[in-house]
Amino acid sequence: QVQLVESGGGLVQAGESLRLSCAASGWTFSDLYMGWFRQAPGKEREFVAGISRSGLGTYYADSVKGRFTISRDNAKNTVYLQIASLKAEDTTVYYCAADPKLTRIAVRAGEYAYWGQGTQVTVSS
Repeated sequence: QVQLVESGGGLVQAGESLRLSCAASGWTFSDLYMGWFRQAPGKEREFVAGISRSGLGTYYADSVKGRFTISRDNAKNTVYLQIASLKAEDTTVYYCAADPKLTRIAVRAGEYAYWGQGTQVTVSS
């Protein structure tokens, strides 16, 4: 079982930056493909970014390219999501996801077996 705990969310002003963290345990972290998703009330969970086991491969949703950066520190068992130039439309709950069986970065939520509890990001304009 993989346990994921997100942190770093909060209330920020539009235009500011924020870094979300997701700490993993229960599995060899470097064996996990990791992803970040977000979900607004009443909407489907939306892929934001994904990262390969080594961290050398990343993939972003078109809607966040250029503002979001995913990275990981395998020594710290942590994946990060850096968000720059926050906008009001970034307001939602962000979730970390992991899966040890993936062989490439997945963009569908159903492909990830393990999820964190989510962290709320609220952007005020």
